[in-house]
Amino acid sequence: MSEEKAREQNSIPTSKVERSARFVKTGFKVGGNYIKHYSKKLFNPSLDKTELNEDNAADIYESLSELKGSALKVAQMLSMDKNILPKAYVDKFSQSQYNAPPLSGPLIVQTFRKHFGKSPEQIYDKFNLRSNNAASIGQVHQAELNGQKLAVKIQYPGVGDSISSDLKLVKPFAFRLLGMSEKELDIYMREVEERLLEETDYELEVRRSIEFSNACANLENIVFPTYYPELSSKRIITMSWIEGQHLKEFLQTNPSQELRNQLGQALWNFYNFQQHELRAVHADPHPGNFMITPDGNLGIIDFGCIKEMPEDFYYPFFSLTSTNMLDNKEETIKAFRKLEMILPNDSPQQVEFFYSTYHQMISLFAKPYMSSTFDFGHTAFFDELYGFGEQLSRMPEFKQARGVKHFIYVNRTNFGLYNILHELGAQVNTDTYKPHIVLEH
Repeated sequence: MSEEKAREQNSIPTSKVERSARFVKTGFKVGGNYIKHYSKKLFNPSLDKTELNEDNAADIYESLSELKGSALKVAQMLSMDKNILPKAYVDKFSQSQYNAPPLSGPLIVQTFRKHFGKSPEQIYDKFNLRSNNAASIGQVHQAELNGQKLAVKIQYPGVGDSISSDLKLVKPFAFRLLGMSEKELDIYMREVEERLLEETDYELEVRRSIEFSNACANLENIVFPTYYPELSSKRIITMSWIEGQHLKEFLQTNPSQELRNQLGQALWNFYNFQQHELRAVHADPHPGNFMITPDGNLGIIDFGCIKEMPEDFYYPFFSLTSTNMLDNKEETIKAFRKLEMILPNDSPQQVEFFYSTYHQMISLFAKPYMSSTFDFGHTAFFDELYGFGEQLSRMPEFKQARGVKHFIYVNRTNFGLYNILHELGAQVNTDTYKPHIVLEH
């Protein structure tokens, strides 16, 4: 039996009881890792937590991989927030950006029969039961119909129905890993739950994919699949196949700086066009959602997670990052209050503390927007950014929830965008698709 076959899942725990039991088992393993760590520490007081973090990360990831769905999605999200987790977790969880153990053939056929009343062979001329890639919420298979090569995305059984209960189960792990306050964690989990419920609705994803790919059709060096609503359902999506490589494989080919810049520019334009022209954005910028085609275009293959930006968030947020508002202390504090970064009950000393800390953070984050070009290949900017993030995560003042809920996905989107541009080492013209902000005088 091949290793891949051995990793294939013949079933996914779908009931609350089964999924809860899997988390309890993982909790025992993690507890055992702590006991092992502290036993060793008795004999070696200078022992650090590296091995403990690696063991815990491996056990938690293994459990989340088998459960799939929202549990694995949270791991994927956390791996993108590089400044809030120990390195061992980031390294392990970032695997979920590319792969997870795939479902077995019989389970695939069962899913098709449930949603179409037919097997895949009765729908397509050809259908490969072996998946091409398996991620957190679904896996992709290659198919063919009327000479057209297709990608068929199949959602894992039980994933959509178990989001709320899964997030309750993930909460204790997240609480321990993130060190957030209870209130902050609740806001985080509620917003994540809202987006995940949308992300598991494949009919909604098909509608949005068509809408967004039409809206972005004129952007240069960007390609989208064609979607087939008649061959899609609540748990299955059929789209045309885009040939290409994921970022990791592409970078191994040692591409030219010119090509890196071209792709970086396409990505920058794609995100800023959506944020400023559509006021809604593809909020899942992890490398697994993009393909680099043989002719140097960027293929966007997943519109499952969309974050809409209401006006009361958009205007104060982008005024801070894209205008000279930060030069005006009074206006800046006003914007911080609207965004709940400064709270009504803060004392004058707290107002001053949060004003200067957030001022420093936004000045740093907004650097790419403050000049007409930016070189994302420079590591100094990222060292400074992550160093500052790490500093904040250790400050007791930031254990309390700050900022409106929209920050969760908007920050994730922009930091995810920065990270991919950094991996590409791209030099980008940042003065395209600017925010529509008129400062009040």
